[in-house]
Amino acid sequence: MVLHFFKNTFFIVAITIVSCISPSTQKSPSHASAEAKTTPLPTKKGKLILGANQTEAYLPLLKGKKVGVIGNQTSVIFRENGSYTHLIDSLISLDVNVTKAFSPEHGFRGKADAGEKVVDGVDPKTGIPIVSLYGSNKKPTQQQLDGIDILIFDIQDVGVRFYTYISTLHYVMEAAAEKNLTVLILDRPNPNGHYIDGPILEKKHQSFVGMHPIPIVHGMTIGEYAQMINGENWLANNLICDLMVIKMKKYTKQTSYSLPIKPSPNLPNDQAINLYPSLCFFEGSPVNAGRGTPHQFQVFGSPGLDSKYFDYQYTPQPNEGAKHPKNEGELCYGKDLTQEPLLSKIELKWLLEAYQHSSKKESFFTSFFSKLAGTQQLQQQIEKGWTAQEIRDSWQEGLKSYDAMRQNYVLYP
Repeated sequence: MVLHFFKNTFFIVAITIVSCISPSTQKSPSHASAEAKTTPLPTKKGKLILGANQTEAYLPLLKGKKVGVIGNQTSVIFRENGSYTHLIDSLISLDVNVTKAFSPEHGFRGKADAGEKVVDGVDPKTGIPIVSLYGSNKKPTQQQLDGIDILIFDIQDVGVRFYTYISTLHYVMEAAAEKNLTVLILDRPNPNGHYIDGPILEKKHQSFVGMHPIPIVHGMTIGEYAQMINGENWLANNLICDLMVIKMKKYTKQTSYSLPIKPSPNLPNDQAINLYPSLCFFEGSPVNAGRGTPHQFQVFGSPGLDSKYFDYQYTPQPNEGAKHPKNEGELCYGKDLTQEPLLSKIELKWLLEAYQHSSKKESFFTSFFSKLAGTQQLQQQIEKGWTAQEIRDSWQEGLKSYDAMRQNYVLYP
């Protein structure tokens, strides 16, 4: 009953898949895409066709193979009426032999809190074993990949360095390269893909919330980012992953795309996704960024902020995605940003205001702040009283160099 109309449409019109073979070839990637009769997804500016919806392009690649899927609640195939089925359910209905699933942070169904341990399990609907790639096991082991012929990576990202799905992507590609497996990426839009911004991560601050020398907002889709991982030799031991990308159709960097499914519990809507690169800095401070409220990453506040300056008040309480939010049960003073217009940059003014009007400046920044920023310079600049513009000016040389590198891997105008 799931997408049966695809079963008799195994003709392929000019299937061309972007392949990452070596760093030298990666510098000039093919911009051709897989063409097929597919289901368009309405957006604010026309009909977008996601990689996952182009089943005629990738089903022949899976025929007769044992398939592993790296996915979560966003790994779906949409119908024209807006309904959808999970990728694994669809593949099984199309006689694809899916043998194992791998889940990133927040779990296979996307219910776990940020940072919460995600354990191995079994998908109750299909009986397929699920291997967690968050916690102590961030990289698939060679044993976990035994019996798999090809891996599909299909996760909706939000285009931000400290959003850990791209770190999971890195480890999946590395493990696959060690096992001589192909990684097939079903590309999806980047809702923050219309700009790049932020400081470039320094190597000494590498962590799971920032593995590569890129800015906070990187301006790439998962497919493009995977190509950059290969092309810049970021995998261990100069490994190169055998990579294939099913491109989207009718997508550009300026395509306005509203995510139909929450990519994680604390990014509930377009506003939160757009504000996330600016407000996530508060995760490295005593300030609550809306966790424990209905407006995650759309408000911020703390008991330690000046109530005379900040007139918005709220009290964080346990909810989905935040069983024990920061400042739980405490009255917080801050700002409501739910009506802020669309950002095309990282907005620093809220971070500067919170620091300047904090009762405890000496303990405002935690060690996690520099991991998020990817540098100690941002904290130092704020403590020295730099303006937002002065801080932004200090990013420009790094952003210019990064953008020149990024252009080698872009697949969409």
